[in-house]
Amino acid sequence: MRAINGLWRWRHNPLRRTTDLIEAWVALVALLLILVAAPVAGSLIGSVAQDSLQRSVRDQQHSRHQVAATVVKQLNRGSLDPDPDSSTTRDAHSRVLADWTAPDGTAQHGTVLATLSSPHPGDRFPLWTDDHGRTTARPLDSATATTHAVLAGFGAAAMTAGLIEGCRRLIVWRLVLRRYARWDQAWDKAGPDWGRTGTGS
Repeated sequence: MRAINGLWRWRHNPLRRTTDLIEAWVALVALLLILVAAPVAGSLIGSVAQDSLQRSVRDQQHSRHQVAATVVKQLNRGSLDPDPDSSTTRDAHSRVLADWTAPDGTAQHGTVLATLSSPHPGDRFPLWTDDHGRTTARPLDSATATTHAVLAGFGAAAMTAGLIEGCRRLIVWRLVLRRYARWDQAWDKAGPDWGRTGTGS
């Protein structure tokens, strides 16, 4: 709105300088670009991220399997931080030595994080593995992937708007420098004779 007002104000104003008109036009173009380009960029990036993340969800759900593991013994009482990208962060409590059978039928044995607050030998708990029985994080779910895609879209829109505003400010800064340079030139011409009799001032 300010850009439109600026253009209208400078339209037939005798005090209007070229830089004033350019500044108003730059502000209007920047406003239109922010209103149009930022949402388009956000939508495109969000859509690309959604496609990529949903493909990753399908791949992970196909290649990761939940198996039943059996506690052999608890290794310590302190909890360990699981994979921060996993949605089981709040569920993992204890580090245990456990046995499980891989999806390919091989017997596995190793140290894992159990979703048990106080595990005892023989307790069973769910464990995510790959096709060969190696432990892995829980697969990404569709809702989480969509949330990440939406955040990516908003981030792209904000970055686009920030870039446009940064370019506008750079152009205005250059216009101001040019305006000051012209004032200096005008003052250099008028300054030496300022206030002298017969100089027309």
